Amino acid sequence: MDTLHIATLNIRNIADRWDERLPLLLADMAALQPDLIGMQEVVYALQQDRILGASGVGRYESVRCWAGRPEYGNALLVKAPLAATDAERLDLDYQRSALRTIVALPGGSRLAYVVTHLHHIPAHPELRLAQTEALLAWLDGTPAHDAMVVVGDFNAHPGEPTYARMQAAGFRSALLEANEAEPAVTWPSGLVAPGMDTDGEPSCLDYIWLRGAIRANTAAVTFDRPAVGDPTIYPSDHFGLSAHVTVGA
Repeated sequence: MDTLHIATLNIRNIADRWDERLPLLLADMAALQPDLIGMQEVVYALQQDRILGASGVGRYESVRCWAGRPEYGNALLVKAPLAATDAERLDLDYQRSALRTIVALPGGSRLAYVVTHLHHIPAHPELRLAQTEALLAWLDGTPAHDAMVVVGDFNAHPGEPTYARMQAAGFRSALLEANEAEPAVTWPSGLVAPGMDTDGEPSCLDYIWLRGAIRANTAAVTFDRPAVGDPTIYPSDHFGLSAHVTVGA
C-alpha cells in the first residue's frame, strides 16, 4: 500500500491582483508540498505551474494540458521521485479539457490521476453534465490501473446532476469520505478584485474524486488564508482541496 498527499487548485490565471496573490500561493504551496496537485487556469507562458512547484523543498515536474488556447489550461505537478506517464488530453468543448496520466507507485499500484475544469456559467448545468459524460466515457479507456483520482474545478454544486453522475460512475468525494460532508464553500474565496466573477451563489464547486482501491484518510480545504492585514486578498478566487489517501487498500 502507498500513502499519498494529493490536491487540486484553480489558480485564477493572472487575473484579479495576481502580483498580490502570488506570494500567498507560494507560501501555501511551500507549506503543503503535496505529492500530486492538479491545477486549473494555468498560464504556461508565465510558467505559473513551475514557479509554484519551485516554492518549497520538493522537486516537481509539470505535465500540461491546454484548454482553449495552447498557452493556457490544466497542469499536474508531480513531486519526485514520483513520475507521471501516458499523458493524454481530452477536448471537452467550450474551451475546456481534461488531462489523464498514470503514476506508478512504490508499492506496486498504478494510479490514474486526472485533472479537469468544466464549463463555468451557472445557468448551463446541462453543458457540465454533457462534459462529464464525455469525460467518463473517455476514462473507461484508461490504461490498466488500480485506482483513479479525478480532481478539478467542476463548477457544479453538490445538488447538480454532474455531482450525482460522478457518484453513479463509482466515484467518491474524498472530502465527503473523510469528513462526512462537503465543504460549504470552495468559491468564492473572499478575494476582492474588479474582474471577479460574480455569477452564482457561494458553494462547493471543486472536488477530489476517488475510485477503485483508494481511500481518503483525511481531507481539508487549503489555500484558504487571506493576506496578513488585508482580508480582501486570497491566493485565488477558489479555495484548494487536499487529501491524504491510501492506495492499494
